[in-house]
Amino acid sequence: MPKKCIEDVDVKGKKVLLRVDFNVPLDEGRVRDDARIRAVLPTITCLLERGASLVLASHLGRPRGKAVPELMMDPVAERLGELLGKPVKKLDQVVGPEVAKAVEKMKDGDILLLENLRFDKREEGNDREFARQLAAPVDIFVNDAFGTAHRAHASTAGVAEFVPAVAGLLMKKEIEALSHCLENPRRPMTAILGGAKVSDKINVMRRFLQLADQLLIGGGMANTFLAARGVSLGESFYEQDLLETASSIMNESEQSGCRLVLPVDLVVTRKLEPDSDSKVMEPQDIDGDWKAVDIGPETVKTFSRYISRSAMIVWNGPLGVFEVPPFDQGTRLVAGEMAKSEAYSVVGGGDLVAALESLGLTGQVGFISTGGGATLEFWEGKELPGIKVLQDK
Repeated sequence: MPKKCIEDVDVKGKKVLLRVDFNVPLDEGRVRDDARIRAVLPTITCLLERGASLVLASHLGRPRGKAVPELMMDPVAERLGELLGKPVKKLDQVVGPEVAKAVEKMKDGDILLLENLRFDKREEGNDREFARQLAAPVDIFVNDAFGTAHRAHASTAGVAEFVPAVAGLLMKKEIEALSHCLENPRRPMTAILGGAKVSDKINVMRRFLQLADQLLIGGGMANTFLAARGVSLGESFYEQDLLETASSIMNESEQSGCRLVLPVDLVVTRKLEPDSDSKVMEPQDIDGDWKAVDIGPETVKTFSRYISRSAMIVWNGPLGVFEVPPFDQGTRLVAGEMAKSEAYSVVGGGDLVAALESLGLTGQVGFISTGGGATLEFWEGKELPGIKVLQDK
C-alpha cells in the first residue's frame, strides 16, 4: 500500500517534527561529509516553502544514552544553515519545557534542530512517554530518515501514535526505488553483493536468487563460498560456521535458475597494509600465509560482461578491502563499468557509495540508497517499523 507523503497533506501554518538522518562524520568540530544533509534538503525546502515551521530531530553516533560533547549537533546545525542560506537554531535539549517554549514561539518558515536524540536512553528503547513528549509541541510527524527506518525507536515509530505520520520526499524515493527492484525488475537483472560476511546478507541473497538472472559475489563473503567448494584459500578470512549455509545457497541457485558467479581470480597479500606486496592468484592456488583481499582482473572482466548485458543492476557492499588501497581496485573498476552501462542501477552501502563519490560516478547511478541495514532489510522483504507507521494513501 503506497504511503502518504508531504505532498498529500496541508502543512501551511503547521509545526512539523521532521525525523532526518544527520548521522554524519565529524572532523574537529566540522562536518566532514554532508551527503546525508544534502539528501534531505528537498524535503526541508518543500515544507518551508509551503508554510510549515520545522523541528528537526536526528541521532549522531552511538552515545548510548549519555550526553557526549563530541556528538552534539552544533556542527550539523551550522552546516545545514550554510546549505540553506538561513540560520538554523539548535536547542540543547530533545524534549521538555525549553523545547516546548521554543517551538511555541516559532513562525512559519522557522527551523530549529533538537539535540542528539540518543543522548536520552529512552529514544532507542522506544519509550512511550518520551515519544509523547517529542510529539507534544507539533502537529505532524514527517519521517525522512530511511537509514533508521528499520529501527523501532521513539523518533522513528513511537511518535506516530500521537500525531499523523507521513513520508518525506527522500523516504518516498527510497520506497519507490527499492520496491522497483523487488516488484518490477528490468531484465536481465544482475545483483552484486560484497562485504565481509555471508551472515549479514543470507536473506538478501536468497531473495535475489528468486529475482535476479545472475548474482555476482565478491568481498570476504566470496571466500566462504569458495571454501564451501573445498578451496583452501591460505590465510584468507571466511566464515567457518557458514560453509553449510553457503553450500545450501549454491544448491538453491541451481534450482532457482539464477546463476551464482564467484571470483575466478583474487588479489592476495601477506600483510593487509596500504601498498603492501600483492599478486593475483586463482583461488585453488592460494596457500601458506597469503590471504585474498580483492577480486582479480579476470573476475573484473567476468563481472563486467554480465553488467554490460544487464537492464537492471542492484549492488550492495564492496568487492575487496576497499579501505586499504590498492585493494579497492576491484570495486572501483566494476563501479566504472556499471556507470558506463545503460542499465538502471540501484546502489546501497556506505563503502560502495564512498567509492562512487571518489570516482565522481554518483551522477551516473540510477538511485543511491541512504540506508545500510534498512536497505538490506527492505530487500529481504521485511516490513520496516519506520515505514509501517506512516499513513496509507
